[in-house]
Amino acid sequence: MLYDSPLVPATLVSRYKRFLFDAVLEDGTAITGSCPNTGSMRGLTTPGSRIWLSQHDSATRKHRYMLELVEADGTIVGINTSTPNKLVQEALGAAAIPSLAGYSTIKREQRYGKNSRIDFLLSANGRPDAYVEVKNVHFTRQKGLAEFPDTATKRGVKHLEELGDAAQAGYRAVMLYVIQRSDCDLFRICDDLDPAYSVAFHHARNRGVEAYAMKCSVSAQEIVANEMVAIDDRHPAAL
Repeated sequence: MLYDSPLVPATLVSRYKRFLFDAVLEDGTAITGSCPNTGSMRGLTTPGSRIWLSQHDSATRKHRYMLELVEADGTIVGINTSTPNKLVQEALGAAAIPSLAGYSTIKREQRYGKNSRIDFLLSANGRPDAYVEVKNVHFTRQKGLAEFPDTATKRGVKHLEELGDAAQAGYRAVMLYVIQRSDCDLFRICDDLDPAYSVAFHHARNRGVEAYAMKCSVSAQEIVANEMVAIDDRHPAAL
């Protein structure tokens, strides 16, 4: 995914109210911008961090700048939660996700479950439909290990339950975790920060839900989801 225009480098001052951040541009201009990530962003909000911003000049927007990338732990991390679906769309079109290759029709935001929408619905003659839910991942606290979630998510639990229902109804049900950083080669459910999600994940897996994780190559010019990574999906009691 190439950015529509060059990103603007800046230095983070603070991120607050989840939707906002303050920063200083390279020319010394202080700005306030929007943060397209309502999560905790653990480890990615340190004042003084190098960041990159997209520019939006629409008259309907309150803030011109939007936070896109943060440098942390010696790597560049994508934080925009709308980006993973774009990356998966590209990867599906290029057959870059082997387990999801070969589907002739790809639809986005299709209704299913209990008043929900699935991120992708894949279909092809002679194959069961595949319901694919995408989750954004950028949290790490151990070198090489990406974790999700970084805070409690009731919505995430609901998605796992509905995917389990789809699997038991005879469809393929897939949870796809997109790691917007390149320094992680293993993925694990973060059971200590959200025990309920961990329980729901392992229950969904037992019901037939598939789980995959892929990491991205991230730069100020583009983000590409380009490598599948292993999932450590052992139940916490077995660790």
